[in-house]
Amino acid sequence: MRERFAAVGSRLLDEDPRLAVVLADIGADGFADAARRHPARVLNVGIREQLLVGVGGGLALTGMRPILHTFASFLVERPFEQVKLDFGHQGTGGVLVSAGGSYDWPSGGFTHMAPGDVALLNTLDGWTVHVPGHPDEAEALLRKAAAAGDDKVYVRLSVQVNEAPRAVDGVGFVTVHQGGGGVVVAVGPMLDSVLAATEGWDMTVLHATTVRPFDGRALRAAADAAGSAEVVLVEPYLAGTSTGHANDALADRPHRVLGLGVGRRELRRYGQLDEHLAAHGLDPRGLRDRIGGFLRR
Repeated sequence: MRERFAAVGSRLLDEDPRLAVVLADIGADGFADAARRHPARVLNVGIREQLLVGVGGGLALTGMRPILHTFASFLVERPFEQVKLDFGHQGTGGVLVSAGGSYDWPSGGFTHMAPGDVALLNTLDGWTVHVPGHPDEAEALLRKAAAAGDDKVYVRLSVQVNEAPRAVDGVGFVTVHQGGGGVVVAVGPMLDSVLAATEGWDMTVLHATTVRPFDGRALRAAADAAGSAEVVLVEPYLAGTSTGHANDALADRPHRVLGLGVGRRELRRYGQLDEHLAAHGLDPRGLRDRIGGFLRR
């Protein structure tokens, strides 16, 4: 996804003079050619993440459409005050594109992990959050974000990807499988694991690549069609991040919601990506046990 981001971002700079890319060393090599073509619109501030967001906010105040990129822990967590003030309080917009996700680079340690990034942005008003599950989806959502006027958009890239892309519109959830007896919402790169975990079960699976705003209408429609208001959310970040939104969508009817995702307990051994997924119960086996137990399968 990061390679696709650099390629698409470089082309977008050629196409739209309003765009600018702001980096903090991370990803600078991918934009080296674009920087030579557009030296005034590809800015590398060095390892200064608060400045990264501040420069982006300043560009937005001049009418530019800034695209900011670094690891999620350095883009959302470390400069959160700047995100809150330089975009939200100032009433400006921009595109934050992260890498690293919850544990994409385990050997980088906890400083390079950000399972709480979406939950943190959820405390702010007006942010659109995209979580693509495939490079093709990432490209479509990046292009939509770049052209989104002055909106505030967060695009969460990941190493984990699904085998095939799905058609995404940057707005709502997509029905991948229609069935009865429950609804599972698979966010971004969790789709393949969810499909493997629920193989042979009669249930509805929704693919969510835009999680904010939360598509409560699609969830309600899926619950109606499935004849069941039992919902499981599978998110590649902090468990329970979207359970409140699901509960709000179904507030007028009896329902149950299970939020699966990354646990709060810090895993202190480096390991590999698949080992972290298994430890959090987000591999197909773990998901089958937990979803099955909730839905009494």
